[in-house]
This record gives sequence, C-alpha cells and structure tokens, in this order.
Amino acid sequence: MPTTLITNATIWDATGAAPFAGALLVEGNRIRSVTASATGPLPQADQIVDGTGKTLMPGLTEGHAHISFGDAASTEDLISPSPEAHTLITARMAEVLLDQGFTSCYGASAAKLKLDVAVRDAVDAGHIPGPRIRAGSTEITVTGGMGDESKLHNPRIGISCIVDGPEEMRKAVRLAIREGCDNIKLDVSGDPFYPGSPAHVTPMSFEEVKMAVDTAHAFGRKVNAHSRSIEGTKHCIRAGVDGLFHVEYADEEMLDMLEEARDRIVIAPSIGLFHSMIHYGEPWIPRAVAEAMGIPALIEQSVTTHTALRKRGIRHLIGGDYGLAWNRQGTNARDIKLLMDYYGYDAAGALACATRNGGQAMRDEGDLGTLTPGALADMLLVDGDPLADVTILQDKNRLAMVMKDGAIHNIASGLCAPAASDQRRVA
Repeated sequence: MPTTLITNATIWDATGAAPFAGALLVEGNRIRSVTASATGPLPQADQIVDGTGKTLMPGLTEGHAHISFGDAASTEDLISPSPEAHTLITARMAEVLLDQGFTSCYGASAAKLKLDVAVRDAVDAGHIPGPRIRAGSTEITVTGGMGDESKLHNPRIGISCIVDGPEEMRKAVRLAIREGCDNIKLDVSGDPFYPGSPAHVTPMSFEEVKMAVDTAHAFGRKVNAHSRSIEGTKHCIRAGVDGLFHVEYADEEMLDMLEEARDRIVIAPSIGLFHSMIHYGEPWIPRAVAEAMGIPALIEQSVTTHTALRKRGIRHLIGGDYGLAWNRQGTNARDIKLLMDYYGYDAAGALACATRNGGQAMRDEGDLGTLTPGALADMLLVDGDPLADVTILQDKNRLAMVMKDGAIHNIASGLCAPAASDQRRVA
C-alpha cells in the first residue's frame, strides 16, 4: 500500500493530549504510526510531506450538513432546480467543503431525496471530489409542522415529506432507507421561519418519533431531529434519537435527560444560522425581520442551554445550517469560533467538537476524528496554530494540505516529495 510520511509538524491529535512535535505515517487509508519526536529514525515511505512550522490535525466534520443547499435565499430556490441541475449543485457544494478542510459531512437533510445519496456514491467511487458523506433524507414533518408549505388551495410540494401517524412514518423512513439514505431527519418541533408552527411548539407526536427511530435502527441507520422545543427534545431522548439540531428551549429535567444520554446523543447547536441572520442577513433578511422572528431571544436561549450542556459534558458538533444566501457553504468553520464566543468553549474544546466528536457521529467504530494509530487518515496540515487562533481554519489558503482517506486532495507547492532511496526505517 502507498505510504506518506508527514514530518517536522506540531501534532494536535484531538485526544485531549497537548500538541507535540513529531511525525505521522499513513499507510493506505489509515494512520500507521505517530511518533512523538522526529529526532530518531524515520519510517520508510513513498513520499514525504514537510510540516515545518505547521500544525497537523484531524479533518473537520460538518455536523449539520445540507450539501444540497446551494446558498439559496428561500425554500423556493431550494426546490426549483431540476433533479439533474440540483445534483450538480450538490456535487459542487461537496467539493467546496472538502477544499475548506471538511473531510466529513454528517447529513442533516437533502432538498430532494437522493441528492446526498447520489453525490455520496460518486465520491465513494472516486468519480468526483468530496468529503465522507452520511447521506441525509429529506426532512420528515407532519401536517401543519415546520416544512409543510401546502394550503388547501395550493398543495405546494416543499423540501419536506409530510406524514401523519406512526404507520405513515414507518413507510416514509423505509422509503428513504430503500433509496440509500444513511441519516433520517425529523422535524419534531416548530421553527421561527414558520409562524403557524413557532419554535416552542411540538407538532410531531412521541409515537411518530419512536416509530422513526425503531424503523431506522432496525436497518442500522441513524435518526436526527430538528428540535427547538422542550417537549420535542424530550420525545427525542426517550425515543432513542441519535442526533439533535438546535435545542434552544430547556428545563432542568431536559438537561438531566441529555446528560444521562450524553454517550449516545450528539448535538449541533447550529448557532451559525442565527448569528449570520443577525450579522450578515441583509438584504435577504433585514435586521428588523430577524428581530420580529424572535431570533435574538432564541440566541439567548441557545447560550443558556448549550453553556449548561457544555458543562455537563455533552458532545457538541459544529454545523449551523450552512448553504443559505446569508450563511454560505464554505464558511462553515466559522462555527468553531462561535462555540467559543457563545458557549464558553476554549480553543481545544471547540476544535474537538469539530474533529473528534464529528468523527464519532460519522462512525460508530471510533476510528475517525483523531490522529491515532489505526484511525482513518483524514487530516489537515495548517499553516499556523489553530489553538492560538481558530479563525485561520476559515481561510483555505492556510490549509497547506487536505488529506482524506489517505489521499492528498490539496497540498501547497513544494511540501511533498518522493522519499530518498536511503531513507531510514524504524528500528
């Protein structure tokens, strides 16, 4: 198998250990060894990457991925492209994310059922560049819930599948799985974008959520839920949902339930969406409109809830509904700094959310998201120290190398060279 040796780098391995100078050997698509000092004999390799002055770290995981959202300004923009055109949009967004250091995407939902699936399969086959993808289904909602844009006089088909009752839920989940989806997405609570179903309400019943979870888990798939309401989040925890998005409203019972379930549930607070609405919403969402929607109050709720959850050891992910006109794909690494600014994470903690926690969400095997022997070789070589300034990860020009599955996707000129024939082996 081909081998790559990365030398002279400062290694941050996302295990909780302090950064250290060293070398890392990749064999095939996995990390073979990590040497804490590069002063001794080096292992033999087919090519060597010089990491002098740079930080080697795991690749990033977008934990709330909408790769089919092509920076749309409205749900109309999301549904209007033809399936063919929309597949090309999705493929382009996947490459944008990989270029920005996102080697994994944990799918939230797709604008059409098989968009994530088609692009995932093409990436896995090596036909197009892109991150690892857990393909999301379309969003599943209920009549009158978030995502239901129909009226009796206008049966509009939006980006959501509408079900009512456990049996309709069972069929919708089975259909999504049959078509190749890895992640099922439920719209359990309301949302400020839907005045008839505001954020604090819970249109989806526990029985519907439980049916989705039981059906998906029987096929070995995961279920993730949009939940802003207290009751909605409690439904999800009791039903066995794998991932939660948003989770602003809380009471002590809910916080206790999440703490008890912290080893099996991951949460993406998705603060990027609201932050961008306030700071970058013009001209699509004027500040007055965002305030009328109650966004500042929801941000305050988010800060209170997720600061408490951080202290309770919840596994947060980054990912904030990127792919909208005011919250564009490729700016996703902004979420790392937002976790620090809003929820009190230090740099190492926020970076762990973006790497180790994301890897755990992607793969139950525990072999993604850290730089440890045996782990999958997804990593970044960063020009600078992201622990000193996490915002450098927002600049793709600071990504001296992006490696996914042991293959170099991008690398700065002059960093990689074939190994010398007399290169020493490890004793």
